[in-house]
Amino acid sequence: MTPTAPELLHGCVSALATPPAPEELGTFFAGKVALAVLVNALAAQECATGASVRVWENRAIRELLAGADSRYDGRLSGALATSKEISDGDYSLANLDAANAELRRRLIALHAAAEDHGDALLDRRILALYREMAERRMLSLPQAPTGSDPTSSSDAASLNSCA
Repeated sequence: MTPTAPELLHGCVSALATPPAPEELGTFFAGKVALAVLVNALAAQECATGASVRVWENRAIRELLAGADSRYDGRLSGALATSKEISDGDYSLANLDAANAELRRRLIALHAAAEDHGDALLDRRILALYREMAERRMLSLPQAPTGSDPTSSSDAASLNSCA
């Protein structure tokens, strides 16, 4: 499972909303705060590009499925021809993810059919699409300041600036 930005942020809220027990103060709590800062930085990157990446992915998958329609749709019970009907809805991440999940299921079925049929060209096209999808979804870990307290205000600000 890949957590969504709202799920990540909710986890951070839950982790930080509970006051630490006295024995958790110090290094343990500093690590907990540093991890929350890191998760927030990653969630900020996801929020910045998440919708556009999903819109691109859904369009690219639909185009690939449509291009393979005539050769493979019968083998996949019409799943390719109806792929263009899968709506991205209101472009919320939840609706884009729902459409993306269904399109990916159909892409995986097409990929399996292409491999079974020995269609090396389609196999390479699908693998190239998988690679580009992964590259577009990649998030970058922010660089933590070395040798300093990750919970100090200046260090937290520098981690947040990476988002």
